[in-house]
Amino acid sequence: MAKKAETVEEKLRALYDLQLIDSRIDEIQNMRGELPLEVEDLKDEVAGLTIRLEKLTNEVESIEGQIKAKKNDIETHKAAIKKYTEQQKDVRNNREFNSLTKEIEFQTLEIELAEKHIKEFKASIEYKTNVIEQTSEKLELKKVHLHHKENELNGILVETEREEIALTEKSEEFASAIEDRLLNAYRRIRNSVKNRLAVVSIERGASAGSFFTIPPQVQVEIAARKKIMTDEHSGRILVDAALAAEEREKIDTIIKNLK
Repeated sequence: MAKKAETVEEKLRALYDLQLIDSRIDEIQNMRGELPLEVEDLKDEVAGLTIRLEKLTNEVESIEGQIKAKKNDIETHKAAIKKYTEQQKDVRNNREFNSLTKEIEFQTLEIELAEKHIKEFKASIEYKTNVIEQTSEKLELKKVHLHHKENELNGILVETEREEIALTEKSEEFASAIEDRLLNAYRRIRNSVKNRLAVVSIERGASAGSFFTIPPQVQVEIAARKKIMTDEHSGRILVDAALAAEEREKIDTIIKNLK
């Protein structure tokens, strides 16, 4: 475990070192950007389209089965008509003839109804087949896009993963040298500002974080390194330019050795 910073100057150096390391981790994560989320979204889309395609295919198969059943029904009705027509030749009275005629009419209506259903089923198959083609094309495009994004993400991960792991370990090491009160303040400020800069240096008389001018007397106090000073506008912890330059050189060397 790193030695705890004791003097104010040691605390300022430790805080700025931690900021530099965490900022480099931020850079690496920003390189990935929204890619991990894009990849997950594309995976969900591919899975959803695949399920939809399977459902549509099953529906078409089911409808084809219904068409086959209706065609079988039509053959059954035709056979019945043929039978009743033959029976009409041997009837003994008008009542039997009329009864058979009604049966023939009923079977004829059943054939017409079955043919209507077959026509509707075929229209449904045609529609669903078009949707299947469109869905298949969309699925293939999404798969290609997903493959491209996965390769892009994997390339970035291969390039930066080792450095990020090493930097994270360094961040934990440097954080252990900072007292809890200051470390908590640092993390609170980092989480509350857009650029994640909790510790900034004075550049050309202004805070690097907010660009508000720092009064000369305050700049002198910051350069003295006798107490922790913060920017009254942003709440960021301030360090003088000389200390910042020294620590940047030190941390740059550490980061280069990690790559």
